[in-house]
Amino acid sequence: MTVHGGYFCNGEGLKKERCMHDQRKYRRVKYREDWAATAPCSSTRPTASTARRSSPPNVTLRPSAFKAINAIRALLQRACGGPVVSCADIAALAARDSVHLAGGPRYAVPLGRRDGLAPASLDTILGALPPPTSKVPVLLSFLAKIGPNAAGLVALSGAHTLGIAHCGSFEERLFPKDDPTMDKFFAGHLKLTCPRLKVDNFTANDIRTPDVFDNKFYVDLLNRQGLFTSDQDLHTDAKTKPMVTRFAVDQAAFFDQFVKSMVKMGQINVLTGNQGQIRTDCSVPNAARSAGDELPWSVVETAVESLVL
Repeated sequence: MTVHGGYFCNGEGLKKERCMHDQRKYRRVKYREDWAATAPCSSTRPTASTARRSSPPNVTLRPSAFKAINAIRALLQRACGGPVVSCADIAALAARDSVHLAGGPRYAVPLGRRDGLAPASLDTILGALPPPTSKVPVLLSFLAKIGPNAAGLVALSGAHTLGIAHCGSFEERLFPKDDPTMDKFFAGHLKLTCPRLKVDNFTANDIRTPDVFDNKFYVDLLNRQGLFTSDQDLHTDAKTKPMVTRFAVDQAAFFDQFVKSMVKMGQINVLTGNQGQIRTDCSVPNAARSAGDELPWSVVETAVESLVL
């Protein structure tokens, strides 16, 4: 079954008008969706878990992002007559729409995920998220555990065309001396924001078009202006350099591979049926479930959203 224009809100049919209204609302919400998306989908990102929220990869996520996901959930729950849309599906759709609103591609998102029964542990988070100081061999070894290949690594890293980074995530490239793989003028520019170690300032990931989802991230790499070691090494390593060069001159090729990789990544460790739940609060798992207190499906177990362009 395919959802047309909104969500499948009950067992009989589609409450199209209300659901489309709420879909337009959450499409206006933009939140930071980056490398942490590679963590298993058995637990959604918006959670009050101390381990998840305070873990090094997630500590700089904006509180407004978590509030936005919960606000979307509340709107959909009221419109659809109950908890029928999982927080995991909302996060996947919000990520897609954030990319599109910033100028990137729009693509169909497979639906039917359920939310985790418990928050992810700190070990699970750190085991799925390589640090920004990693080089390509380490990144590929992380990804080998969950699916994406070298092409996926390069394309998904392109999400750094948006967002910001705090000094601590790249300061090792500036102190005690400049990383030789970094353009010296770019290093000087960064030191205006990060004049010494342990400064909690931030800068844009993409120096050229920081608020647009495009291929300029790869142009940055060609000019040795990648912010993270994990980014710049994509242009240094022989396995990934050809794709960086291609994406820098062919935005359509980047968009195509990004879509393929995002859809694939969004289906990693997905929970369905009795493996998970539809949370009534995205921040925490449901305290207890009794028979009949939630519907036995997420959106549509095997549905793929039908795009309304």
